[in-house]
Amino acid sequence: MKRSAALLAAVALAACTMIPDYERPAPPVPEAFPGAQEAGTPAAQLDWREFLADERLRAVVEQALAGNRDLRVATLNVERVGALLSIRRSELWPAIGVQGAGQRIQLPEKMTDSGEAEVVERYAVEVGFLSWEIDLFGRLRSLSASALEQYLATEEGERAARSALVAATASSWLRLAADVEALRLAEATLAAQADSLGMIRASRDAGVASDLELRQAESQVEAARVNRAEFAGAIAVDRHALELLMGGPLAPELEPEGIHALAGTAAIASGLPSEVLLARPDILAAEHRLRSANADIGAARAAFFPRISLTAALGTLSPDLSGLFHSGTRTWRVEPVVQTPIFAGGGLRANLRATKIEREIAVAVYEKAIQTAFAEVADGLALAATLAEQRLAQDALVFALEETLRLSEERYRAGIDGYLGVLVAQQALFRAQQSSVLLRFAERANRVRLYKALGGGA
Repeated sequence: MKRSAALLAAVALAACTMIPDYERPAPPVPEAFPGAQEAGTPAAQLDWREFLADERLRAVVEQALAGNRDLRVATLNVERVGALLSIRRSELWPAIGVQGAGQRIQLPEKMTDSGEAEVVERYAVEVGFLSWEIDLFGRLRSLSASALEQYLATEEGERAARSALVAATASSWLRLAADVEALRLAEATLAAQADSLGMIRASRDAGVASDLELRQAESQVEAARVNRAEFAGAIAVDRHALELLMGGPLAPELEPEGIHALAGTAAIASGLPSEVLLARPDILAAEHRLRSANADIGAARAAFFPRISLTAALGTLSPDLSGLFHSGTRTWRVEPVVQTPIFAGGGLRANLRATKIEREIAVAVYEKAIQTAFAEVADGLALAATLAEQRLAQDALVFALEETLRLSEERYRAGIDGYLGVLVAQQALFRAQQSSVLLRFAERANRVRLYKALGGGA
């Protein structure tokens, strides 16, 4: 019995599967990114702690990685799928157990030698294979391979969730920094315009300024108050969004002081072949799902062939319970079962066809993931060049408008021009300063998105 079981085990372990040979689809994107830069470290080799230079931002991201509930769900899902993989793998090996049974049967008169009804008792204790499918055609191995790929896909999904959380937290914190600076500008503008209003009111009382100039100054003050309230509300919303990502409150010492005061980010290399996208966790997850669908085809093919299962046991058998472990009661049994499909109403062929279609769907999903990743990188590179140019031009515009405001105020004080020139210059300068803040936020946030798009943060 032991030799037979060992032989069957060797046959099962040596059995091949019917999984089709896997071929990775060619990436449906150009070989290189447009506008790529060689300088810097590849994003996938750059830890997010090295990429993000600001100490407060690092602490915020650390808290998000520890407290974000979505990431916690993704991590627990990896453990759940790992347990399912262990269950699937256990099916490849026999389940060994102990079972005891007792039986008391009354035999009718026609089945006894004495011609009278008799009561027969039988008791048994057995140790052996409860039920073991011998995987000659690789059905179970194919299912195990599919489960493994699903587990690996879930692992990559957790890495993708981690990368997305790092990028989302950094972007949210940068937005808060931009709105903090915008609020500071609005408050400075309100203070300056309140001073101007006081000066114009005094001039009007002295008979120098007109009521029109006074009303114009008052309108500027009220507009500045509206802007201040608007940015104060935006900061509150930004903080709530950031704390949701962090999974807890934002400590005061971790709040940003403004977008201009932040440390920069490390340089990342984008002058790499587009094949670098194949290492992104979301694309790796899509490929593992494709491999899983490919393995399912092997299981569907094996379903056309016989299934052989074995139940074997060694134990004792006795007509009475007290003699169960006496000498002469040893027994064994081997029960091989062969099941082969003859007619399944087309179900087996339909199942095989469905698995092949699932693989084609997985191919399309994999290729779409690569195309999406390439578009994200291309967009980030395109914005990187244009945003830097816009920022330089915007800084020059702010400087020019500051000089315009200074000259307008001097001409107004000298009595050459009316207050309208100062009013227009103040409005233009405030809008330019706010645009400068938005551009700096957009530039920094784009760097974070590009870092994630190139596979960083996982």
